[in-house]
Amino acid sequence: MTTPLNLNKIHKERGRTSRKARANENAVAFGQSKAQKEALKARAEQIARNLEGHKRET
Repeated sequence: MTTPLNLNKIHKERGRTSRKARANENAVAFGQSKAQKEALKARAEQIARNLEGHKRET
């Protein structure tokens, strides 16, 4: 005879693995280093300044 299975433990473990997999996918999709974030922010500010300089006065 086999040992009884605790279905609560199986359910919790399945949930943990799915959450971990989703976290890893999000880390790849959305994760950026601090240097990358600062570079993107600096580029956005440069674009905003350039756009502001090219606006027509009305």
